[in-house]
Order: sequence, then C-alpha cells, then structure tokens
Amino acid sequence: MSAVDSDNRRELAVAGELRVPRPDALLIGGEWRASRGGATVPIVSPTTEDIVAEVTAPSIADADAAVTAAADAFGGTWPNLPVRQRVQITARFCALLEERLEEIARVWAVEAGIPVRWGRTLHKFAATAAWRGALEAAEQALAPERRRTPVGEVSIEHDPVGPVVAIMPYNGPMATIGSKVVPALLAGSTVVVKAAPESALTMRIVSDCAVRAGFPAGVLSILAGDVEVSRRLVADPRVELISFTGGTTAAADILRRTADNLPRTVFELGGKSPAVLLDDVDLDTILRPLVAGAMSGSGQVCATLSRILVPHARHDEIVDALAAAYRGLRIGDPLSPDTDHGPLTNRAAYDRTRRFVDNAVAAGAHAVTGGRRPDGFDTGWFYEPTLLANVGEDDEVVRREVFGPVTVVLPYSDDEDAVRLANDTEFGLAGSVFATDRERGLAVARRIRAGSVALNTFGPTMAAPFGGVKKSGWGRECGPEGIREFSAVKQVLIG
Repeated sequence: MSAVDSDNRRELAVAGELRVPRPDALLIGGEWRASRGGATVPIVSPTTEDIVAEVTAPSIADADAAVTAAADAFGGTWPNLPVRQRVQITARFCALLEERLEEIARVWAVEAGIPVRWGRTLHKFAATAAWRGALEAAEQALAPERRRTPVGEVSIEHDPVGPVVAIMPYNGPMATIGSKVVPALLAGSTVVVKAAPESALTMRIVSDCAVRAGFPAGVLSILAGDVEVSRRLVADPRVELISFTGGTTAAADILRRTADNLPRTVFELGGKSPAVLLDDVDLDTILRPLVAGAMSGSGQVCATLSRILVPHARHDEIVDALAAAYRGLRIGDPLSPDTDHGPLTNRAAYDRTRRFVDNAVAAGAHAVTGGRRPDGFDTGWFYEPTLLANVGEDDEVVRREVFGPVTVVLPYSDDEDAVRLANDTEFGLAGSVFATDRERGLAVARRIRAGSVALNTFGPTMAAPFGGVKKSGWGRECGPEGIREFSAVKQVLIG
C-alpha cells in the first residue's frame, strides 16, 4: 500500500493497481472533511491477514457532525424538491456507481474477502436492480392519491420522514446502498450512512461518486465506523428513522437506545432459511441454484439456504450429490475470477463458524464434507464449505444463524412435515422450494412463513419488496413499498 497524489486529491494504492480516494478524510454533509478524532484504523486482508491499508476512522464527534448536517439539510431544499429532480440527482449518483462497479468488486475482495465472481453477481442482480427499480418507481410511489370519504375528498400524501440513519452490514454494502440509501434519498430524506469497518475502502469510492453527483450540502454522509459510532447515531433525538441490517442482538440494542426518542425503525435481520426439496426433484436441474443459494459469499448472506430439508427416501442420494458439489467449489484468492469460495470476512466470523461446527460434531453431527480449514491455506480466514448430516431438530447449529459456510440437512416424511420443519424457527426471512411439479411446489411455498420464498431458484429479488417476519425483522426494502418506508403518510382533507 502507498499514498499517492492524483489531481491534487490524495489517494491510496491498494493491491497494486487499485486506487482508493481520500484515505485521510470522511464524507460528512456531502463534502470531504478531516476527522474530528484523528484516529486511523488498519484494513486487514482476510486472505493474507496482512495490513493492506490504513484509513481515517470516524469519531463520535464526526457522527454528531453528520447528523447536524442531515438535520440542517432537511430544513433546506432537498425534501422540498419535486420528486423528479431528486430522481435526476440520485440517478447521477447511481450512474457513477455503475461505472465503477468492477473497481468496487475488486476493492471489496481485498478488504472483505468476497470473491469477485460473487461481487459481480451481487452488484448486477441486487445492487443495480434495487436502485434502478427505485429510480423508475419513485414518482408513482410518492404521487398523491385522491380518495372520497363521508366528510369530503382527501389527498393521501407521502412526506419525507426526516433525517435517516442507514446502518449497513459488511456482507453487501452496494446492495444496501440500493435498498436503503437510494430509496431514502428519493423519498426526500437526508441520510447518514453507517457502514461496516470492513467496507471502509469500498465506501470511499461510493463517497467519491456522491461528491461528483452534486447532492445539495448536508444531504448525504458516509461513515464506515465501529459500534460506538452506531450507538451515537441511533440515540440522537434528531434522527427520525433508523434502517438497520444485521443481527437480532444489535436490533434489540437499538430499540433500547431509542426508547425515549421513538424514531421509526426498519429492520432486516437474520435468517435460518430453509430449502425444501420435494420428492420429485430432478437433482441435475436444481443442484446449481441450490448450492449457490447455500454457499454464495461463503454463507455470509442473510438469506443463505442454511437448512436443506429432504425426503427420507432420497436423503442419502441428495447428501451425496451436495457433498460432491461442495467439494467441487474452488477455494482461493478472492481476486481470482476462478474462485468460488473465499475467506470469511473477519476473524470473528471464522472463529464463530468453527465453534458452531465443532459443537455440532461433538453433539453427534456428521461433517459429510468440510468442517475445517482447507489444506494449503495456513493463513487467512478460510473455512471449507461444510455439510452437516445427522443433526437434531433442536441442535444449536439448526436453530441459530451461523453466518458462515455451514449447511445442515434434515429429513422429513411428507409435505406436511416439510412445512412444519421449514416453519420451525424463530426466523422468517427467506426460503426456497424445489419441485418438478410447479403447482405442488407453489402450494408448499405459500405455506412457508417468510418474507421471501423462491420456487426452483434462490432469492430474494431486490426489484420487489423484501423483508422478514418473526425475528427476521419488520418493514420492507426495495420496490415502491421500500421507498414509502422512508415517507410519512399524511392526509389532506379538502372541505
């Protein structure tokens, strides 16, 4: 890594040819500013465990400054612009992001260990789909609606909700730009983004695009900070809505810290998503989407198909096919276009995954494949794609989210039992049903309690409303509904 000056703008060279803007500054209120704290943090490669960069870290004072900028800007022009003008400015931002998606995928691979193959897929089918859909839907989604009532005509309107804090996870920063930040901007809200520290380099490219897009002063701030920065932001009484993607423990902490201020919350939380394979499935047809749904991003995806439910009569056949597919995944450098499976993003994720598997095996589970660090990878946070059989329905690895490359297989007796097992979880984020008989598959899919269920593929699509039920959260992201989450519904009664 080395610092260079380019066009009088300081940049950081990472992994040779990659350039990251402004390692010495933060985007606060739409402009680059020096941190008020002055601390720096190392960026550690999950692949080599080496320090690949060092950047300015946001402080508590920076969090306060970002909310001040957002609150001041909410009293200015942005919420009062016609929706069409907000769309035009936000579309410039998205176009600039799209020009740099390949660069972003490579930087993300360096700092988070996500293979460029998965990064490109996620950017194309999640991030781009989310923000293009929002840009297209915004005017209609926010248009006033006239209704007749017994006391007169009423106009139902969607006002901007106020300053928003968007807390993003490390496993999909660009997708959450599309699902949180863009819809909030289109709705007329000002936004403070709290990204994960593992996205510090990626977010500097995003920040550069935001500066070039020309948002009015104060509208957008981006801080890739730690949990203390998050806690400061959510507790600020000037914040009107918190959109959070992460775990249930952190969500509960947000609720406690905001109890006095009562901001609105939109939570997209964890999952223990089932893949139900009906007894008529053609394994040759469904194996590819099933494995992708279970192992993409090394299992670090909220909607990962981590529980595979199979008919008793075909259990061994399916387990053998899955094991062969898992062993065939290419483990390696996330910057290589041939790599299917990279390292976990941080040491905590590696240690957590290993602990879950070790406990499961100690309790009697059989690691059909995986269950260890791969041969030849003595450094980096690599963990083999792991398939566990002979697990109990109440085992920890079946009940809790691992957020790593671990899949459990559970047998069922009939369709009714499959539905029971699929719903026997405190989560309800996503799921899939695989069946040759589509109508039978749809009938099962409609009985699964989740915010998103896919038939013969994996999801969700970010071009339609997405969110969870039960402990997987509330509210919806994406689609027209996702834009309206960032608005306050108001009636104007016309006498």
